[in-house]
Order: sequence, then structure tokens, then C-alpha cells
Amino acid sequence: LASGSGDNTIKLWDISTMNCVRTLEGHTSTVYSVAFNGAGMLASGSGDKTIKLWDTSTMSCVRTLEGHTQAVLSVAFNGAGMLASGSHDNTIKLWDTSTMNCVRTLKGHTNYVVSVAFNGAGMLASGSKDKTIKLWDISTMSCVRTLKGHTDWVRSVAFNGAGMLASGSYDKTIKLWDTSTMNCVKTLKGHTNYVWSVAFNGAGMLASGTGDKTIKLWDISTMTCVGTLEGHHDAILSVAFNTYGMLASGGWDKTINLTRIYTKKFIKTALRTLNRCGLVEDIIDNIMEKLGIIDEKGKITGCVI
Repeated sequence: LASGSGDNTIKLWDISTMNCVRTLEGHTSTVYSVAFNGAGMLASGSGDKTIKLWDTSTMSCVRTLEGHTQAVLSVAFNGAGMLASGSHDNTIKLWDTSTMNCVRTLKGHTNYVVSVAFNGAGMLASGSKDKTIKLWDISTMSCVRTLKGHTDWVRSVAFNGAGMLASGSYDKTIKLWDTSTMNCVKTLKGHTNYVWSVAFNGAGMLASGTGDKTIKLWDISTMTCVGTLEGHHDAILSVAFNTYGMLASGGWDKTINLTRIYTKKFIKTALRTLNRCGLVEDIIDNIMEKLGIIDEKGKITGCVI
């Protein structure tokens, strides 16, 4: 797990031990955004107007990308060697990470670009302080649609890999968009403060982190809130899932919370499977503890929805 902070550093955490394994230094201002490319590279965007690329095997900075004229607020990889960066200068830059060159500057937003996200199928979404989301075709480097509906900053955008885009806004709502029709299919309400961050888990769930100090979990199939997580003492600025269903949340309280998310169906299936094996209760508890599902006192370690 990587975390960027107002202390100008990036910390890398080993989730298996819950320990910080390295602090990366080099930026001279707030690190607003971090992103892995899945192949050993980490990108970081900063208030110092630069993007740094880090080799996570050597824990060293391999390149500093310059070109934005204001803070870099968001970075995202597309899985095919391209990096996008959104900036306070109202633009998005696309970088070829094999040559480390900027291949295009996308213009069109009339205010800060605070979030960028790829969908894995040649589309880039950008959320802006101008209250809009723009969808860009990477093959033509052109804007194909501007989505309107939010009444304040669009602070976060995220794709689910199945044609849906989520946008979180300072208007306290989350909108879900069908990218095949370009229509808003649902507005999710329930938060009482700015929505700072949204993230999908790849299994039909959306998480939203907000200024009301809570995270809400939404079932996309029913478009309903199925859980509310508490624990942070200030605004939650970022949420992200890993491939194993763990949710990380970073807050203005200077902490990162890690929460395992389980469904009731998963817990029931796990217990049913172990019971069918004819195991005694103590052995079942021991297996559940080793899997991280329960702690040494027998309490479930995460959130059950």
C-alpha cells in the first residue's frame, strides 16, 4: 500500500505485517496522489508541480516529470504504459512511461482537474472543480462527452470495469453513470459533507469517503447503502480496495485505516465448508484466525455486510 501526505512524503506499507517498509522523499510539497502501474512502478503527483516515478524494487526515484504549471492533483496508469495527470492548471497530461515524454496535453476543463481515471478500454475520465466530468477517447486524444449534473466540485471519479463510472462531489452526492449511454442512472445520497473519494472493489461494491468522517459501502446491484464505517476522527480524503477485498482509507486525522469487508454469505459459506469437513470448533476457530477472519478472541476482524 502506498500513501501520499501533506508532509511531502510517500510511505510504503506491507499489508501482511502492517508495517511501514520505506518512506520515499523527494517532493517539496504535498503529495496529493499516488498510483501503482502493476509492474513495479509507482507514480506520485505533488503540489511542487511534478510527478515522480519510483521503482518499488529499489525504492528509488527513476524520473521526475515536469510540464504542469501548477500542482499535480491526480495520477493514474492505464495498464498499457500510459500515465495521466490532472492538475491545478486545468489540464490533463498524458505521458508515455517508456520514453518518459508527455505525448499530449488535454484541454477543455475551465477549472482544476482534481481526479483522473482510466477504464481499461481506451477511455479516460476527468473530474473537475468546474462541476463536470469529461470522457476522453485515448486513441484520438479527444473529448467525446461532458457529463453534467453535479452542483459542486467533482472530487473523485472511478470506473468499475463493467461500463459504470462513479463520481463523488462536494455537493455531498455520488452519481453513477452508464458509459454506454452517457446517462446518470442513479444519484446516491446519505453523506452529510463533501464526498472526497470513491472506489469500486471489483465485486459489485462501491466505497465513498467523505468529510462527515464516515465511509459508506454501496451495493451497485441494488443502488443502496449496505454499511457505514466509522473510526476516523476527521475528513476521509482517500479510499482504495486491494484485490483481496481489503479497504484502505486515508484521513485528515493523519491515519490510514485498513478494513476487511466480508459479506454474510461469505462468512456462512466459510463456516458451512469447515463444518462439512467434520472439524471441531477449536480447529475451525484456529483456521478462521489464520485466515484473518477472526481475531484471537473470536471476534470477526472486519466489517460484515
